[in-house]
Amino acid sequence: MRPAHHALAVLVAAVWGLNFVVIEVGLDHFPPLLFSALRFLVAALPAVFFVRRPKVAFGWVVAVGLVLGVAKFGLLFVGMRQGMPAGLSSLVLQVQAVFTAVLAMALLRERPAPLRLAGMGVALCGVGVAAWDRGGSSPLGAFLLVVAAAACWGVSNVLTRKAAPPDALSWMVWVSLVPPLPLLALSLLFEGPTAGAEALRGLDLTGLAALGYVAWLATVFGFGVWGFLLRRYDASAVAPFSLLVPFFGMASAALLLGERVTPLGWTAGALLVGGVALTSLPTGRRRRPPTGPGSADTDALGPVRAGAPA
Repeated sequence: MRPAHHALAVLVAAVWGLNFVVIEVGLDHFPPLLFSALRFLVAALPAVFFVRRPKVAFGWVVAVGLVLGVAKFGLLFVGMRQGMPAGLSSLVLQVQAVFTAVLAMALLRERPAPLRLAGMGVALCGVGVAAWDRGGSSPLGAFLLVVAAAACWGVSNVLTRKAAPPDALSWMVWVSLVPPLPLLALSLLFEGPTAGAEALRGLDLTGLAALGYVAWLATVFGFGVWGFLLRRYDASAVAPFSLLVPFFGMASAALLLGERVTPLGWTAGALLVGGVALTSLPTGRRRRPPTGPGSADTDALGPVRAGAPA
């Protein structure tokens, strides 16, 4: 990779890592489901008028929009609202690589190499250590919601692989059209119209900045640049940069939110990131060309192929 593209990959990882802190800030201004709905609405409009519809069946766009936008981000935002720390959330979501691999084995009949299976086991040990660590300091239910979000992310990876969109940016913009209405309906049902109305009436510059960051920087800019890198370079060259996301996430949460990482937390982080790194190593098998930031082939099942972690 060219030095400028190395810098771009690090920049995107930093944007995605800091995004978890920004989500925490945004959740102080919006109910979680409403915040997620607004995130996708702002990401889709007006961008959808400037990018072509992806050349895939529209059913794939709807399916990924529901699984990734409604289920994954809905669960993530609710989990963080219920007490899951921003830094730990950025780490635990990396287990999506394991869910992606397991689902690819079950649904696509892919056979990961033994090294990849070992990496999955190490990553799952990291999740177990993280769950043990959080048991005494934050709600276990919030932790499980973020794990469930990672599982939904894995499902969306497999769906995106089947869809094989040729353009990552147009794909993400059009996928972003799907979640707003279902998320708004869920917000009205579970959060109530009063909470949403109060959030919008009390909206200030901080809330607007948080919404703009998660929609335009983390979603449109992040997916667009990542898709560019995946089209230009082999996934095994790009994939390791995703391991910087939890580093930036945990570091920014510690610096900006004062989150404390326990020794068990660092152990969990080492296991999870190390396990995901093993799943991202090339195995010497013949690989298919990259199909976009949501694809999940057996030689690059790391989080890079899935797109933005938040």
